[in-house]
Amino acid sequence: MFAFIRRFLFGRPLETARQKHERLPKFLALPVFASDAVSSNAYATEEILLAFALAGSGAVAWKLSLPITAAIVVLLAIVVISYRLTIFSYPQGGGSYIVTRENLGTSFGLVAAASLLTDYVLTVAVSIASGIAAIISAYPSLEESRVLLALAAILLVALGNLRGLRESGTLFAIPTYGFILCIGVMIVSGLFRVISGAPITPVHQDFPLSPHTPVGIGFWFLVLRAFAGGCAAMTGTEAVADGIPSFRPPESKNAAATLVYMALILAFLFLGISYLASVYHAVPSELTGEVTKGHQSVETVVSQIARGVFGRGWFYYVIQWMTAAILILAANTAYQDFPRLSSILARDRFTPRQFASIGDRLVFSNGIAVLSTLAALLLVVFGGDTHALIPLYAVGVFISFTLSQFSMSLRQRRLKHAGWKFYSGVSLFGSCVTAIVAVVIASMKFTAGPKIPIGRFELPTGAYIVLLLIPMIVWVFLKIHRHYLDVGDQLRITEFKELPRVRSTAIVLAAGIHKGTMQAIEYARTLSHDCRALYVEIDPSETPLIRDRWEQFGLGIPLVILESPYRSVVGPTMDYLEEAKKERPGHIVTVVVPEFVPAKWWHNILHNQSALILKLALMFRKNIVVTNVRYYLEK
Repeated sequence: MFAFIRRFLFGRPLETARQKHERLPKFLALPVFASDAVSSNAYATEEILLAFALAGSGAVAWKLSLPITAAIVVLLAIVVISYRLTIFSYPQGGGSYIVTRENLGTSFGLVAAASLLTDYVLTVAVSIASGIAAIISAYPSLEESRVLLALAAILLVALGNLRGLRESGTLFAIPTYGFILCIGVMIVSGLFRVISGAPITPVHQDFPLSPHTPVGIGFWFLVLRAFAGGCAAMTGTEAVADGIPSFRPPESKNAAATLVYMALILAFLFLGISYLASVYHAVPSELTGEVTKGHQSVETVVSQIARGVFGRGWFYYVIQWMTAAILILAANTAYQDFPRLSSILARDRFTPRQFASIGDRLVFSNGIAVLSTLAALLLVVFGGDTHALIPLYAVGVFISFTLSQFSMSLRQRRLKHAGWKFYSGVSLFGSCVTAIVAVVIASMKFTAGPKIPIGRFELPTGAYIVLLLIPMIVWVFLKIHRHYLDVGDQLRITEFKELPRVRSTAIVLAAGIHKGTMQAIEYARTLSHDCRALYVEIDPSETPLIRDRWEQFGLGIPLVILESPYRSVVGPTMDYLEEAKKERPGHIVTVVVPEFVPAKWWHNILHNQSALILKLALMFRKNIVVTNVRYYLEK
């Protein structure tokens, strides 16, 4: 039954030889690796407008949103140039971590890796939360189910990725290209109405925001805050450089082409949405206070623009559903890069080895599971609120941008390839700009999130959490690495030495005398001449019967009976095993646990699981080995 469910959910196991055939062509790689960057158009403009609108400067927001967007697009172009160099220089993948480790050292490389892993978790949380917000924009009555819908979406995306790389690419292609097409039609239609002079009705004609433009420091403060919020559009740019091995040969050429296509699409959509937001006077719904059918309105900026261009016709709902789909499935970018980066770190012994294991469907299943769990916890803690999660977002990725570009600049200066002065200069300039952006984002969003109640106290949230988390993750990386080095040193064979002969004392844990116990006794006799059985007396009235049956069926193995006045099995067993170790110093005590396996899985619910508890208790005891002898029932 379990095997059937597993195969139904995840598909048939794939042979290792099929790994090359599971690689992606550019057409499928674009939705897999660009969905995060493309989908950020659904909320990046909204974050720009929100910064001004919170200060009551709505008219200024509509006037400056396009120039700020253009500045972010220029920054995007610089970052893309640098990552194209990374793709051709490091075709094995790994992106910021690999290039930073090689050119700036291991410590900086780990900072880049910790920044990216943190950002990938936040990418899943923010993308899912934004997708659910788009659905709620069209159906406000679903507001109360926001968190449950978000958790269901995480489960959907995780299952899609556990089925394999190629299947996830095929699954996510339709929503990604559908979103690009729908938003492209919306932008072209809106521009046509502007150019043709058709009447345009703003969606918020009477919104009470002052047209007054702040001056001095206040003005630049708002601009920086809006710029920091809009830079969320750049998250996901590094994804292609991290996942180069997922592309079909020639890997670097196809990855570089996909990166350029992604940047062009992102720039067009971002500029178009920002322009139409100013034309139609779209405003973040948190500031309008509108109520629809008894629920607080949560209409997104993209929804407002679509409503202004098309009204609430059928195409409006197509846009909303495509927006929701791309936002939810945008988490797929993180699902590709988080497991792959974790596997590279595992190969370098900075994360647990389990992250390097490839599952039945040729994907890093453990990384996918961990990513899903962490993102789900974030959504529960922050109530699935996009604006609550955004302050934690983008800090990590801009730290990695900075380290990666600065590393590429150093590499170009060291190797002096053709055109190295230009590329080194571009990468150096880009690293300076992204460093400034990282500082701006961190300072503007330091405590910008909501407060989480903890007992009588309220914990403020914001970018400071990520800034504290990154060095903590680096510390964990280093501790794991030190552990693996210590284990390697202790296990390494430097010269041949004859080891002392291993001797064993075999003890059968007997809850009674039955066929399973007799099979365990037979096995224990093959392990040691010093073989005995152990019975813990819970009900004294049963002891005479156990003793009589043991004399008849116990195969001559002595039975030790322990009293347990408090009816505990684990305590007396542990004490006896420690005494057995003292009786014969240097012996390994092998504990043989008889188990019977029911014919049907649900029969396990009807039986005591004391053997499992004992195994867990004995797992880390020195010089004690636990082995199970199973007796299979037929019905």
